[in-house]
Amino acid sequence: MDEKTKTIEQEETKKGISRRGFLGASAAGAAGVAGLGLTGVMTPAQFAQAADKARHDAKHNVGPGELDEYYGFWSGGHSGEVRILGLPSMRELMRIPVFNTESATGWGLTDESKRIKGDSADVLCGDAHHPHMSMTDGRYDGKYVFINDKLNTRVARIRCDVMKTDKMLTIPNVQAIHGLRVQKVPHTKYVFCNGEFRIPQPNDGRDLNDPTKYFTMFNVIDAEKMEMAFQVIVDGNLDNTDADYTGRFAAATCYNSEEGVTLAETMRNERDWLVVFDIHSIEKAIKAGKFQTIGDSKVPVVDGRKKANSAYTKYIPVPKSPHGCNTSPDGEYFVANGKLSPTVTIVSIKKLPDLFAGKIKERDAIVGEPELGLGPLHTAFDGRGNAYTTLFLDSQIVKWDVKKAIEAYNGKKVNYIKQKLDVHYQPGHNHTTMGETRDADGKYLVSLCKFSKDRFLPTGPLRAENDQLIDISGEEMKLVHDGPTFAEPHDCMIVHRSKVKPKKLWTRDDPIFAETVAQAKRDGVTLETDNKVIRDGNRVRVYMTSIAPNFGMTEFNVKQGDTVTVCITNLDQVEDVTHGFAMCQHGASMEIGPQATSSITFKADKPGVFWYYCHWFCHALHMEMRGRMIVEKA
Repeated sequence: MDEKTKTIEQEETKKGISRRGFLGASAAGAAGVAGLGLTGVMTPAQFAQAADKARHDAKHNVGPGELDEYYGFWSGGHSGEVRILGLPSMRELMRIPVFNTESATGWGLTDESKRIKGDSADVLCGDAHHPHMSMTDGRYDGKYVFINDKLNTRVARIRCDVMKTDKMLTIPNVQAIHGLRVQKVPHTKYVFCNGEFRIPQPNDGRDLNDPTKYFTMFNVIDAEKMEMAFQVIVDGNLDNTDADYTGRFAAATCYNSEEGVTLAETMRNERDWLVVFDIHSIEKAIKAGKFQTIGDSKVPVVDGRKKANSAYTKYIPVPKSPHGCNTSPDGEYFVANGKLSPTVTIVSIKKLPDLFAGKIKERDAIVGEPELGLGPLHTAFDGRGNAYTTLFLDSQIVKWDVKKAIEAYNGKKVNYIKQKLDVHYQPGHNHTTMGETRDADGKYLVSLCKFSKDRFLPTGPLRAENDQLIDISGEEMKLVHDGPTFAEPHDCMIVHRSKVKPKKLWTRDDPIFAETVAQAKRDGVTLETDNKVIRDGNRVRVYMTSIAPNFGMTEFNVKQGDTVTVCITNLDQVEDVTHGFAMCQHGASMEIGPQATSSITFKADKPGVFWYYCHWFCHALHMEMRGRMIVEKA
């Protein structure tokens, strides 16, 4: 290469494209032009466009062996699970079973998972909606992800060091937990979640046909203990929620201000509410003993109903049936998304102290109400003053300037809409990278579309939905990825990989299997070395180790009718060397990660020989890793 050519390539590299890349882009661009039926030499404009596309594509490419920049946590909708994706590749990395039953890991089957599920251990399904990570000082801390089960009124917690569900709570006094968010500052002391459906209180058979006695509640969970902290009675049906950056306020969209039970009854009023909760005043009231309890529940409950003129809540009128509730990353605003109105409502958080002090009226807290399009559902932010709202009916994402929208509300003639991008089709939730924190970085936005229609190969009447990745780092939004997803993924959150520190191996004292370890001690068993059978009447506990490619016990005997618990400790210390245990014809299946202990209980109800084997590939002799359970006839 001569000196002149070398200098040119160095200059091109500084501009973000090498000579080789530029020529590659030219070839790609020429192929693209040919594909469009155009012939001839590329014009300079076409050449530049092709080069720009090559740079853009390379920016989002994650090559073999390369790591993604972000973790994405996707709700699995009515699959009941949480999925981990890498961004920008959109590769699915892992599925975390939560409210579902899952045979690969044994979730819902193992003794450990049943203990975690607690009083809902026999519930085999769920409807997972809103995953949100714990925070410290308004920033993701990589400790937990919380997720709600709308179907069975539960909230679960996932430990991000092992990516396993470690706690689950059934919420009392309410039905259908929908919106869920975490307290952002000073840390996630609380998880806020909405009870959506109004029910009689207590719901014990009284007042069945008297809807005037129905109500629901705003629910606050102690995030560390995973126990109820308190509840707030409200008017209407709560939908989505979010928290501020002071720790004092949370807000929730609320529909059905009519308090009806049929569709027609819930659609009469032109306005519903954004309900704002003063968390500090509620805490003080509970500390002073100013609360009630309902039915058998011991959870403190305060009355936050509008009709009670509550000091704990304010009901800000917004257009009917608002849906999404989102906090801007600068901490300035709550945004309530209209759904049945083409507008979103911008509420100033700085004005809320005056609202609670009675210095201003509810609508005075509103500083903007921009008209965006048909069916605004959810709003995300890029940290540069821009907001991105999904338009369900228009099948679009609209990018708009928050400050200009406020100026327009005050009478200034400005154009606050920057761009509208078609998505496919009918988007619900959207999410920007780090967008729910102070660290919103404005690189990517994900649109979770409810329909895919013609985007993928047809799969019969039931089709995948569509997640779309959009580059928002420049002035214009650019679609960079389509990806099928199943079932209804509903919502997601995206965190930079630097915030998450997963373990490579389990530690032997992990609390997830602490009760199993305690039982082994009571049986006089050392889990790391012993392989033995403990008989306790017709209950049999089988302890064994595993190290590739052997189980510590290759056969054991029980009697027909025995209840058998198999407890396995994986002694391998190499990451990736996970073992499994699957007992033929007994519905028993579980995962045992390296250095973990897992147990599963089943009934040996038929005489005969039954093979157990490792079903997670672990060794060249993996197929030979097996043993026999011999069931003697009763």
